Amino acid sequence: MEHKIQIKVRYCETDQMSFVHHSNYVKYFEMGRISLLKKIGISYRNIEAQGIINPVIDVKINFRKPALFDDDLILTTTLKELPSYMIEFNYLIHRKKELLTKGYTKLIFLNSKNNKPIRCPKYLLDKFSLV
Repeated sequence: MEHKIQIKVRYCETDQMSFVHHSNYVKYFEMGRISLLKKIGISYRNIEAQGIINPVIDVKINFRKPALFDDDLILTTTLKELPSYMIEFNYLIHRKKELLTKGYTKLIFLNSKNNKPIRCPKYLLDKFSLV
């Protein structure tokens, strides 16, 4: 499952070198993840309302070339495989056809009341399976 969004780099996301500051890539990844889930009918707000939270437990970023102020970026988010206790995503950020950044995140499903791991709920697995 793959989903693409466009990101316009804002001035406040850059550092003194005019590069997108490295911390913003994690935010971009979150934007892509939430957009992918929304596309298939899954709302983070609804998941949390049902007592489930998804903290990030692993992040990897490979910077190849810098993104700059006012760049038009394409973020491709891909679900790695159907989730179990965890859900994993891969990310690619391009400027036109040029690959700038690769990334990865792993999130875990937790019961929000006791912070214990749980399996991905069936209704979510059903949505992922339809795509």
